[in-house]
Amino acid sequence: MKYQAKNMFLGVAFFSVLLAGCASTDTDSSGQEGADTVSTYTESADANSSAYDAQDMTNLETVFHFEFDQATLTAKARAALDAQIVRLKKTTGPVRLEGHADERGTREYNIALGERRANAVADYMAINGIPRYRIESVSYGEERPVAFGQSESTYSQNRRVELK
Repeated sequence: MKYQAKNMFLGVAFFSVLLAGCASTDTDSSGQEGADTVSTYTESADANSSAYDAQDMTNLETVFHFEFDQATLTAKARAALDAQIVRLKKTTGPVRLEGHADERGTREYNIALGERRANAVADYMAINGIPRYRIESVSYGEERPVAFGQSESTYSQNRRVELK
């Protein structure tokens, strides 16, 4: 019993130290503690509005397609991702990657395939300078198709990762 209480005390002490180490006392230029990162981002985006134009953002690809039963990036997808990475390096917000598959295969297999695809994009982004903590990956498998039908052209449209 004494050993259990000692372990519990050590666990609580370790957790307390961990939480205290994660506390932030950063100040912004106005001297306010714990500056809100959203307002800091908004202010820096306004100050650097010439750095990238909102119109340029609409011209970038946000959907990356894959070959049948594959989770490897094509050359076209890598080129589109490179352009997105340049834009994302200028921001600080989160990135959501939604993996999808066509209707062929079981539901479980397609969920796993969509996850592998989203993770392939996330890994590529992380290797190229986007912090991994900003990237969220989710898989919808075959549940959210953008095209309906049973032809190769509709299947190819559904094999994708969407950047949100």
